[in-house]
Amino acid sequence: MSIVINVLTFILVLTSLVIVLLVLMQRAKTDGGMGAAMAGGATESAFGAETSNVLTGATIKAAIVFFVLSFFLFLANIYQTKHHVMGDDKLPTIVAPAAGAQAAAVGLPAAQPATPQPGDAKKP
Repeated sequence: MSIVINVLTFILVLTSLVIVLLVLMQRAKTDGGMGAAMAGGATESAFGAETSNVLTGATIKAAIVFFVLSFFLFLANIYQTKHHVMGDDKLPTIVAPAAGAQAAAVGLPAAQPATPQPGDAKKP
């Protein structure tokens, strides 16, 4: 499922870049600004006199794709969260070595055991 989410996220990023470029290529109502600087003359020669209609239609279609992909990614993340197996992120359990073996590895004397020995009984 995560592969599908990654692919949809990549397509969403590409769609957002296309929307940005389409918006920047459109001419403003005053025929100035970034639309004229980016590709004002080139888009007219490519699409003819109906350039604004073509770019507006492409922007609307790209926006629809953007919102549909966003909604599907939202649903996919909800599905992944609800069907998440708890054992996936579980850290492995590590058994600690015995105190004597650990002390010998470091070069320290072994620790005294915590259980009382028969000769350690207190005398009154």
